[in-house]
Amino acid sequence: MEKAIIAIAAALAVGLPALATAYAQAKIGSAGAGTVAEKPETAGTMIILEAIPETMVILGFVVAIMLILQFA
Repeated sequence: MEKAIIAIAAALAVGLPALATAYAQAKIGSAGAGTVAEKPETAGTMIILEAIPETMVILGFVVAIMLILQFA
C-alpha cells in the first residue's frame, strides 16, 4: 500500500504541473502569436516566455524521482 501512495504522489508531482504548464503555454502562445504579428522583433522574447513554464514540469519530474528513490 505504501508503494502505491508513493507512486500516486510521484504521478501527481509530474501531472499537475504538466496541466498547469499546458494551460500557461496555451495562453502565452496565443498572445505571443498576436505580438509577433504586430512586432516581429519580439519573436525571441516570445520564445523565451514560451519556454519558462516548462521548468515547472522539469522540477515536478525531479521531485517525482526524489520521491521514488527515497522510498524505494
